[in-house]
Amino acid sequence: MAAEIDINIIKTFPGRAPIRARIRYPVEASTVLILFGPSGSGKTTILRSVAGLEWPEEGTIQFVSRTWLDTAAGVRVVPQERHIGYMPQDYALFPTYTVAGNISYGLGHLNSPDRKKRVDELMDLFQLRGLETAKPRELSGGQQQRVALARAVAPRPLLLLLDEPLSALDAPTRVHLRDELRSLLKQLALPSIIVTHDWTEALTLGDVMAVISAGDVLQVGTPIEVFSRPRNAEVAHVVGVETVVKGRVVGSAAGMLRVSVNGTTLTAVEAESAGPDVFVCIRAEDVVLEPDQATMSSARNHLPGIVHTVTLLGALARVTIDCGFPLVAMVTRSAVEEFGLVSGVPVVAAIKAGAVHLVSRQGE
Repeated sequence: MAAEIDINIIKTFPGRAPIRARIRYPVEASTVLILFGPSGSGKTTILRSVAGLEWPEEGTIQFVSRTWLDTAAGVRVVPQERHIGYMPQDYALFPTYTVAGNISYGLGHLNSPDRKKRVDELMDLFQLRGLETAKPRELSGGQQQRVALARAVAPRPLLLLLDEPLSALDAPTRVHLRDELRSLLKQLALPSIIVTHDWTEALTLGDVMAVISAGDVLQVGTPIEVFSRPRNAEVAHVVGVETVVKGRVVGSAAGMLRVSVNGTTLTAVEAESAGPDVFVCIRAEDVVLEPDQATMSSARNHLPGIVHTVTLLGALARVTIDCGFPLVAMVTRSAVEEFGLVSGVPVVAAIKAGAVHLVSRQGE
């Protein structure tokens, strides 16, 4: 039987929805599970339950052959006996300890030479050489992150838990350290669970992804499967599919489906489980806006519409178009200026058939 992590818990809080988490997936040496969802969805509660820092009222938590929680059997393994590495969102470095002192904090079971050898190994692995005597306040955000991660893995844990590991960093540092963190996790060959609400981090870091909303686990799969094939409309909303509308399949030919959305017809690649009633899901970055008079591109769908709203987001802009249904596009700020995109301007929205994802709404 393949090694697995199996989480099946219920945790309640006054005045909010209970956490009902059921996550089971095969785990290898470097498997990274992403707990993904909006703030308040229950991601951190699930992570802390795995760490033994929260106690669910019901359920089980099993890691490979170890049972850490079984409320029915009265099994409640305390955190220090789970052999887990835990890195909180704020890193929680000891301000009066040096870098070496922070990393060696959990190595009290080793003798002095072995402890020093392990710290030296981690100083090299995490590119901290030369900072042994520095205090946390003297470090950059990226260096603090590496120290916190080194401290978490120093005792050679069975499982590594990271709560929003990049959220405390500024945007440029966050982008740089995403790839670095993925590389480190693969080097460590250590199963990990990471909490994030950032879809780019989920795609970059994860092997498996659990989408969580209002305490419920909605879908578990690889990040690319979840983002490109959301199980239902709620998953689509949580993972950031900006356009989710109701439609009906009205015809098919040559592997393509024709879908009617409020009187507008779209072409989509045929899907096994689609129809006749579907949710039509389109990501904003897959919508290309063309001036009304422009030569049409090779995309299957060319939807004439009227600009409804334009929201500037730094170098990008979110444009909502009325195409018989509200359609969201993400374009550059320069495109807004070039095409004169303001409320009331006619445009054509070009969408490839493969970018129109259909989710069955049978039984809704």
